[in-house]
Amino acid sequence: MKGGAAVANQNWTLFNNATGVGFFSADRTRWGGTIGTGIEYGFAPSWSVALEYDYLWRVSNSNTYLVTGALAGGALFPVVNSFTANTRSDVNMITARINYHFNAFGAPVAARY
Repeated sequence: MKGGAAVANQNWTLFNNATGVGFFSADRTRWGGTIGTGIEYGFAPSWSVALEYDYLWRVSNSNTYLVTGALAGGALFPVVNSFTANTRSDVNMITARINYHFNAFGAPVAARY
């Protein structure tokens, strides 16, 4: 078992799909947590195979964005003066790997020239 912190950067951009013009953009770093478990099996000297599952989460978040200036009440946004974005980021991650363990048995390493 393991647990710890998780960090991710989020970017939001509102575009007009017809023109490709970006209306606004927001960026922030979010923290969350992670828990996981796994198993590793040594199948030959210095070699092992492992399977691991990790769950990463971030607390739900709600942001309200105001449409201001020339955009509000204009041709682009005739009725909408604000909108709310609710976000949540959960990740279920499975990792399989084959490992080679250097100097696995504590034998001295001799350099040869």
